[in-house]
Amino acid sequence: MIFLKQVNIHSKKFPVLDFYPFKLKIFQNTERIRFNSPVTLFIGENGTGKSTLLKAIAYRCGIHIWQSEFNLRCEQNPHEEDLYKTISIRWENGPVPGSFFGSQIFSHFAKNLEEWAINDSEMLKYFGGKSLITQSHGQSLMSYFQSRYKIKGLYFLDEPETALSPSSLIELLNLLIKISRQGHAQFIIATHSPFLMACPESRIYSFDNPVIEPIQYEDTEYHKIYKNFMNNPGEFIKTESV
Repeated sequence: MIFLKQVNIHSKKFPVLDFYPFKLKIFQNTERIRFNSPVTLFIGENGTGKSTLLKAIAYRCGIHIWQSEFNLRCEQNPHEEDLYKTISIRWENGPVPGSFFGSQIFSHFAKNLEEWAINDSEMLKYFGGKSLITQSHGQSLMSYFQSRYKIKGLYFLDEPETALSPSSLIELLNLLIKISRQGHAQFIIATHSPFLMACPESRIYSFDNPVIEPIQYEDTEYHKIYKNFMNNPGEFIKTESV
């Protein structure tokens, strides 16, 4: 199921060109991103803007992003959160609910859920029936994913591979495949994980070029590096004499 069909980036509306994220050439050069698969992956090196755009799209779709109350910065960027104001979206059949996942956000959510459950233990039934903070981090993430994504909606995930073991990543990959094929969920994911990039029938967008553009899994640097490393790790390991 495709709920979100297209995102348009209106660079003429950028308030400045010398502050992040508006100074990134990739946002100045890209006019639109089309979504034609239930699973879309944003990939690229750190600082290329993939997570920033992910958040901006979520904001524009009306999806709440849990924020930490402690967000002190020694250097403030007045435009850091303003990208959503310069994009527009096109739905297939109108807006749908959803959620935004990030590891830090999840940590705050799990702690609050625990406090709520003290007064209403039935709340835990929505997340696998167990306390999220008494499980390992990877187990609590999978409990959340398996419960939350049963609900029809549009789901944004920002680097969900954080703190997940390879076996848990494969479990998440198979969960994404299963749910997306059931036709009630659409996923947009920013990731560095070649496990998640291997999702069949997904569309991968690379942020490592002047324009956001689709790329095949086998052509990604992630696939090449991991494959070459596994075939011959000695080529990548530097040993220096003391």
